[in-house]
Amino acid sequence: MRLESADSARSWVSGRVSARLAVFVVALFLLVAALAPTSARAASVNEMVRILGRGEYPLHGLGLVVGLPGTGDSGKDAALARPLAELLKNEGNAPANLKELQSMKGVALVMVTCTIPEAGGRTDDKFDLEVSAVGSASSLKGGRLFLAPLRGPWKNSDVFALASGQVEIEDSQTPTVGRVRRGAQLLKDVLPVTDIGTTFDLVIDGAFAGWAAAGVIADAINGKAQPQGPSVAVVVDDRLIRVTIPAQERANKGAFIADVLSAEVNTTLMDLPAQVICNAKTGTIVVTGDVEISPGIITHKDLTITTTIPAPTPTPANPLVSRERYVPLATRPRATDNAKLQDLLAAFKQLDVAPAQQIEILQLLSKSGRLHAKLVND
Repeated sequence: MRLESADSARSWVSGRVSARLAVFVVALFLLVAALAPTSARAASVNEMVRILGRGEYPLHGLGLVVGLPGTGDSGKDAALARPLAELLKNEGNAPANLKELQSMKGVALVMVTCTIPEAGGRTDDKFDLEVSAVGSASSLKGGRLFLAPLRGPWKNSDVFALASGQVEIEDSQTPTVGRVRRGAQLLKDVLPVTDIGTTFDLVIDGAFAGWAAAGVIADAINGKAQPQGPSVAVVVDDRLIRVTIPAQERANKGAFIADVLSAEVNTTLMDLPAQVICNAKTGTIVVTGDVEISPGIITHKDLTITTTIPAPTPTPANPLVSRERYVPLATRPRATDNAKLQDLLAAFKQLDVAPAQQIEILQLLSKSGRLHAKLVND
């Protein structure tokens, strides 16, 4: 009896200590959460804008992918025969006539494209490029892009880069399109507009566009660059902010612009709409915010409801397995509350709905006004 009492006492004490420890841990967690810095909710201006005139710069050209295992263009195609004959001529092995190339199937004529990012590039910088067959080639797998000059987007533009390298096929469904990693090497600088006067414009990225967001960004710039003086940033519209460089800062514009772009913005004040971003090519769906959908009925292709009456009696050897093609989307505890998009996505998963079909349904929900978010097709 004494041992039992002692054990009981120890149990009681241990329980009280554990309870107090649990309360202490919870209190400590809440305190840390309350004191945690709000920088996690902040982003720099640089992440949301670009300086007007500093956009991407496309380069393009025609090239030949060689080394294909019989999946290239037919040498009978003049579009391939001419550039191939010119290539052979430059290499000291000119064909007597184009008919000599008729049996060629290891070469493909391709369009080569490369996009220089907003930050630009310097001589000898390398960038990824994409090649796309323009003739009868069935696949570029295993091929290598031979040296191809890349020009600017305008007619008679200068040659800015040389392209070459091993072709990688990223999508097996489209083997006539491939990528060459770091295949474009710049021959000259490709730089964004650097001539900034006393004012410059900031273009807000489409994902952050909005009057409220523009006002918050402008306030952040003014608070960082000119906290005591007159405002330097003014909202022009929902995607444009005009910044005036103060007279005392014009001798060192670079430092002022750096201050402007490094200003921190509290994103919780930007009143951004929830977004549903869909990429049909990759089958990716990204949801930002707590997106709701209004009540409705969805039928799509082979989604069906199957009912068996009477239901079989389950046994250990033959358990009852439910395979439904329908999952109800109930509202929240209040009838006025809408269902959540995450419930619909969970139902898609349970019904094994393909990503492409999911995106189709989301597009129709958006068109019908049932999706309470901005739908972005990437």
